[in-house]
Amino acid sequence: MAKKQEASRITPVLLSGGSGMRLWPLSRALYPKQLYPLVGESSLLQETALRVSDGKAFAPPLVIGNDAHRFAIAEQLRQAGLQPQRIVLEPVGRNTAPAVAVAACLASRQDPESLLLVLPSDHAIADPKRFLAAVATGREAARSGSLVTFGIVPTAPETGYGYVQRGNPSKGIKDCFEVSRFVEKPDRATAETFLKAGDMYWNSGMFLFRADRYLEELERLQPAIAAAARKAVEDADTDLDFLRLDKAAFESSPSISIDYAVMEHTPAAAIVPADMGWSDVGSWTALQGIKKADAQGTVTVGDVIVEDVRNAYLRSEGPLVAALGVENIVVIATKDAVLVVDRDRAQDVKTIVEKLKTEERKEAESHPKVYRPWGSFETIDAGARFQVKRITVKPGEKLSLQKHRHRAEHWVVVDGTALVHRGGDSFLLKENESTYIPPETVHRLENAGEEPLHLIEVQSGSYLGEDDIVRLDDVYGRKND
Repeated sequence: MAKKQEASRITPVLLSGGSGMRLWPLSRALYPKQLYPLVGESSLLQETALRVSDGKAFAPPLVIGNDAHRFAIAEQLRQAGLQPQRIVLEPVGRNTAPAVAVAACLASRQDPESLLLVLPSDHAIADPKRFLAAVATGREAARSGSLVTFGIVPTAPETGYGYVQRGNPSKGIKDCFEVSRFVEKPDRATAETFLKAGDMYWNSGMFLFRADRYLEELERLQPAIAAAARKAVEDADTDLDFLRLDKAAFESSPSISIDYAVMEHTPAAAIVPADMGWSDVGSWTALQGIKKADAQGTVTVGDVIVEDVRNAYLRSEGPLVAALGVENIVVIATKDAVLVVDRDRAQDVKTIVEKLKTEERKEAESHPKVYRPWGSFETIDAGARFQVKRITVKPGEKLSLQKHRHRAEHWVVVDGTALVHRGGDSFLLKENESTYIPPETVHRLENAGEEPLHLIEVQSGSYLGEDDIVRLDDVYGRKND
């Protein structure tokens, strides 16, 4: 009975490999939008995972993620009380078709007919009950061999989404239809005709199908992707709680979305229409539409003061933002960057990110606060030959055993108890106590207490980059990050 129940459960596949450039400066390459609580108290990743956490209907999720985000993903799932089947690490980005192929290969090891529910981890859904009802409908079609997509009932002539047109009703399955066609993002006039048509839906990017059926269609339509995924899984390595795909094999895969690779070409595509309060949170204006606005149509988040401001979205992650007499704008302030953009150009924010990358600006990649498996550090001041950081170490955690070639470090404990290993010595430091680490000295920092350890680190030397770390031992298996 237990095996039958296990086989009947749906396996969620959470795709967490994106960088969310259109939500810069909050979302950045090393800490993208799915890791932020943009809609509620939990992050988008946590909300997605919790949405499919009913153990009777769903198996533990397979998470396909970016290697750089692995510890943040694992920690957020732990905080949400969830234990994934696997966190699979992509060595490079190859879009959704290869990522889902990897999940299908892994699921097929246990049961080739496993049902996979593919979910982007950075979407918001206001009505989880309707979402689950749509999944229940799609399950019947998927079990019979269809590749199901979920179409969102449009509420506006949206030009930022692709569309799916429903065809004839699926035989024997209520509220499920054959797919007539997929349509790329339309212009405004075309989107308005779609809104009136009644048979056109936003393409949600969520799918449900059997693992073997997806692989069959992929092998027929995109055999190179299927072969690369199988090889990447076959030669994968286990790293702590993570599964690292073989880099050479995965890199050899074409980079194609699941829509282009399979769904637009398979005769087995089906669609379940749904009205679930869905948003892909793909721009700041999309997020504005989720939050409750004031009488002037303005949404504020954080330390924001407005006067005579209309149809705007203003958000602060730190400094006070004050606006007067403006309209139709988006203002986003973080500790190290401010974005000001016309609402009608909010979809184009990624062009700013591309420019930052071209100029090799760190603001494209990371925030001043950087997360590590042991805690976090934040740069609070820097200049010629010096840098000051605020370091937080979680209880029971420790940094790698390391040394620096070019810099010295001064540590001052602000709160908590630190166990310091320096050269051949080990000693405790408590509040208001400090120590000095000369260059080329082997050292390690541990939190010896039951509360978070907070300290100030002052670095000095000729070179202060994060790559000036020679790791001798690391409990998290890291080498260069």
